[in-house]
Parts: sequence; structure tokens; C-alpha cells
Amino acid sequence: MQTGRSFTSDDPEMKQDTHPDYHFITVVMTDGSSYQTRSTYGKEGATLNLDIDPKTHPAWTGGNQQLLDRGGRVSRFNAKFGGFTRK
Repeated sequence: MQTGRSFTSDDPEMKQDTHPDYHFITVVMTDGSSYQTRSTYGKEGATLNLDIDPKTHPAWTGGNQQLLDRGGRVSRFNAKFGGFTRK
């Protein structure tokens, strides 16, 4: 749908400077490796040191997850239906 109106950079109804500064920064992982990416963080050439590394943190890698049932559902089920086992 065309309104018949064209927008130019000097149009008084267009908002100016609405986008943040998007520039290159260096990201440093917890193991010391680094890479460059574009971001709105800091100023041009800034360094972002990560506290949590997606290559090593259990939230991303799965970690050493253990299932512990201390009197919970499995224990209650076994106590209630333990006599129905096949012999």
C-alpha cells in the first residue's frame, strides 16, 4: 500500500538517531580464547570478558547431572506397589 508520500533522511517527521551504535568488540572466553563480533556493548574495540562460558558451563553442556530420590516419588511408588513385582 502506497501513501503517496516518500520519506527522506531530511524529512522532519522521521526520527533521527534511533538506532544504537553497532560496532566491533572482542569477546574473551573463560579459557582465554577470544573472537570478534559486532555488538552495542561498550565502545568500538571494547573487550567483553565472559564469566560463564557456553563451552564449559553445565547449563549448555549438560554437566554432571545426577538423579537423587530422597524419599520422593520413586520411593513412594516402590513402597506402595513394591509387592506387585513379578517372581
